[in-house]
Amino acid sequence: MPGIVIVGVQWGDEGKGKATDLLGERTDWVVKFNGGNNAGHTVVIGDEKYALHLLPSGILSPGVNAVIGNGVVVDLEVLFAELGALQARGLDVSRLKVSASAHIITQYHRTLDKVTERFLGKKMIGTTGRGIGPTYADKINRTGIRVQDLFDENILRQKVEGALDQKNHLLVKVFNRRAITVDEVVEDLLSYAERLRPMVADTGLMLSNALDAGDVVVFEGGQATMLDIDHGTYPFVTSSSATAGGASTGSGVGPNRLDRIVGIVKAYTTRVGSGPFPTELFDESGDFLRSRGFEFGTTTGRPRRVGWYDAPITRYATRINGITDLVLTKLDILTGLKEIPVCVAYDVDGDRFDEVPVNQTDFHHATPILENFPGWDEDISTARTFEDLPQTAQAYVLALEKMSGTRISVIGVGPARDAVIVRHDLLD
Repeated sequence: MPGIVIVGVQWGDEGKGKATDLLGERTDWVVKFNGGNNAGHTVVIGDEKYALHLLPSGILSPGVNAVIGNGVVVDLEVLFAELGALQARGLDVSRLKVSASAHIITQYHRTLDKVTERFLGKKMIGTTGRGIGPTYADKINRTGIRVQDLFDENILRQKVEGALDQKNHLLVKVFNRRAITVDEVVEDLLSYAERLRPMVADTGLMLSNALDAGDVVVFEGGQATMLDIDHGTYPFVTSSSATAGGASTGSGVGPNRLDRIVGIVKAYTTRVGSGPFPTELFDESGDFLRSRGFEFGTTTGRPRRVGWYDAPITRYATRINGITDLVLTKLDILTGLKEIPVCVAYDVDGDRFDEVPVNQTDFHHATPILENFPGWDEDISTARTFEDLPQTAQAYVLALEKMSGTRISVIGVGPARDAVIVRHDLLD
């Protein structure tokens, strides 16, 4: 069972890096298959904390091959800044490979992202302003720049000229910004070419060969199910396929090679950016979860919106992704609450919805139907077996498992690398 996909169940920031790191010593390859540096993983190893934005978290594990797949959009400045920061801390990053077919974020993508969001005003989507959406738009419009283009200056220049023919009209005439020259873009991109060249490979072929050899390959998704371009809360979503299906298209590996789908879900819910959020809290309970859970974006530093656990969302994500196992993170953050509400269904204008409404308008107007569970005061951060948890904490986990449609195999009880309870082996 060598092909394992890790995906977020909610709106991101669930702790996917922790799950990848948990598998690290038994993993041969870790693949990032979607997104860019618009998300982040925070991994704690001993006394060291690492915040990754573009790199797969597996790069922190000695001997693991890290891959940036074709479904990723790559900001080269960010890539080399992250690699340099890890090298400065004594980590070996020589095993990183980058797909020749991955698309590149240029300066005009970043500029367009920022000015478009400002132009939208109150209707803004809430992007990170890092050029992700415009780069994916160019990819779909077949005007994108790919990694392999950096090694043919004539092709690169032709593609940049074609892209700027339209974009400069938009920047100058609509957004009142200066035009961007072809030379400055080409010069910037070519400055990375020779450093990038040794990393570039046919990563789809490499991964297929690795699976044929019996290696364990972990496909690490950025963002999460409810931010997926097709299955999320559109239009308040990311621009890539953040669900398990994206692991195949974003890596060049056939779907029949994916053996286990692991969903990462917090013991409560958070979201960054605009869009519907039925269980969102605006009171002291929200402040409690945000401060205790340190809910601020790894990439942006923005305070996250917080709310209670949403069981219909988890059931939806389980179905969409074909989730076989759940990793429940941050259970320890709930310590100290007398009662813990859980959203078991929605009320939409007097009608009960037990599942996520297919109509976005209904979901936007949904209010949570809550069921309360007893809390606990005991410190659970040292628990290493399910039986170590207080009875009320055990009951809470079992209730979530029953409502979620699949088993909860791992429980996170603290930020440390070993602060987990393993109920079922993710490789079993």
